[in-house]
Amino acid sequence: MTPDSPDYDWLYARTRAGRERGPAGARALLSRLGRPDAAFGSVRVVGTNGKGSTCAMLEAGLRAAGVRVGRFTSPHLQRYEERVRVGGEELDPARTAAFIAWAKAHAPEAAFFDLTLALACQVFAEEGVEIAVMEAGVGGASDATAALADVRAVVLTNVALDHVATLGPTLADIARDKAGAVRPGVPLLTTATGEALAVVREVTGEVGAPLLTPQTHPDLFALPHPPRLTGPHQRSNAALAAATLRTLGYPEGVEAALDATFPARLERFEVEGKAVWVDGAHNPHAALALAVSLPGGADVLLFGGLARKDTAATLEPLLGLAPRRVFTSPGDPAAPPEELSARYGGEAVPNVAAALALALAQTPPGGTLLVAGSLYLAGTVRGLLDRE
Repeated sequence: MTPDSPDYDWLYARTRAGRERGPAGARALLSRLGRPDAAFGSVRVVGTNGKGSTCAMLEAGLRAAGVRVGRFTSPHLQRYEERVRVGGEELDPARTAAFIAWAKAHAPEAAFFDLTLALACQVFAEEGVEIAVMEAGVGGASDATAALADVRAVVLTNVALDHVATLGPTLADIARDKAGAVRPGVPLLTTATGEALAVVREVTGEVGAPLLTPQTHPDLFALPHPPRLTGPHQRSNAALAAATLRTLGYPEGVEAALDATFPARLERFEVEGKAVWVDGAHNPHAALALAVSLPGGADVLLFGGLARKDTAATLEPLLGLAPRRVFTSPGDPAAPPEELSARYGGEAVPNVAAALALALAQTPPGGTLLVAGSLYLAGTVRGLLDRE
């Protein structure tokens, strides 16, 4: 590490383990910085899956409408600075370094996500951002983004079982926490359905927030054509982005939103005449959407998941897609690849680079390799493929 480079190790060590969740830490941190989050309007994007894609579409649409846009997303795939963008450009690492130096002196107790959120807000304020698209980390009411001062709209993509240890064991529990992002008079737009939608309707009614759905406002959610991003689930994300743009008063941005791309969402690479599809599906809901989006299947599946996830349920929709499997370790702690290979059949190669080489070798000429199980795995594989 050079004297001017960011001390990422220090930043990544600020885990939330053992800390209380909620917006209090982020709010205190933002107050120390003079509440930069009050200098721009925010669109909070919450939900189990689809948040990143929806954020990318909203960013593209707002930029096309001439708005000075900031975007805050997580996790990053290859570079920390992917998390904070202004006008479509990633954050300069020098600003990360300066902020970390400030945090070491003034907020050494703060958690990683709170620090990154505060950095984003500071940059957005300094850069004259008009509207920031802000992706929640986990949940709604219990997420750090609940500290944001000027929320113009809340976007809830969907609700499925994930992060149950944090948000609660049932779909209703999770929906209630995510719907807790609402504020009086601020519209909540969602494509959630069934039990989750019923909970959202109840919460918005209690708070006094307008609820906009494809059922209540079909014209608002209508699409002139499918989005560029692949898969039926992306149509729901696109409809949500289009409805949000129209609600905010930027209908001219819809076409650009539909043309947006986002890495590691059924992203296709060509390697030695073989198709490599990279997707960040990391929970059962996302894996099922991936399986539906790839009806032709694949020849080989390269899979790696984190230990805290429901690996068995995530793998279930993917096992039938490929007759050959290679299991690897995308991060620490990972679901042990040796245990997965013993249970589901296939090779166990903990090193991702070696696992990718084996999976490619097992993919026949003209065949297809599918990479899934974790956004961390997707990011590592993208970096390796970029060097091919």
